Amino acid sequence: MPRRSYDQYCPAARALDAVGDRWTLLIVRELLAGPRRYTDLHADLPGVSTDVLASRLKDMERDGLTTRRRLPPPGAVFVYELSARGRELLPVLAALADWGAPALAERRPTDAVRAHWFAIPLARRLGDLGAGVIEVRLDEGVFHVRTDGGEPLYGDGPADRPAATLTLDADTCIAISDGSLSLKEGISRGSVLLDPPV
Repeated sequence: MPRRSYDQYCPAARALDAVGDRWTLLIVRELLAGPRRYTDLHADLPGVSTDVLASRLKDMERDGLTTRRRLPPPGAVFVYELSARGRELLPVLAALADWGAPALAERRPTDAVRAHWFAIPLARRLGDLGAGVIEVRLDEGVFHVRTDGGEPLYGDGPADRPAATLTLDADTCIAISDGSLSLKEGISRGSVLLDPPV
């Protein structure tokens, strides 16, 4: 089945030809954490069907956004990872997260949540902690982000030897991410625990 196109000689239309399909940018969000197996992607994208996920990954590989490779033994499984072109979508996702942040005012009962979904909007607010890997602990789970410009930008789960650890709730994380609360204010109010303290 041929892929649909806007057929417009416009950079925005061309970009949407590549990433405008439902789920594509959320797959990019997941792959910004590094290579992922198909089953891991499916688990962290609640609501996507296996057919749609497979189709999007195939389209993304064809468009040069992702690559697929086999891990060496003993893993010997296939993983998907972003190409350099795919990683260039990070500022796009950060801008979308900024734009969408006001819609997080209230969590709906049907909303799925994964702790690492907070990584992209939060990462750029952690510069005051210095360059390194910061572990973030929420009730919803643990993830870590890099503030040193390295890759991958974030990872699910605890960090290996983090420079600092933040413990906070999701509402505080959202407030820091959208800039309505600074990290320094959150620490001074006690809504953010920082270890080691600054």
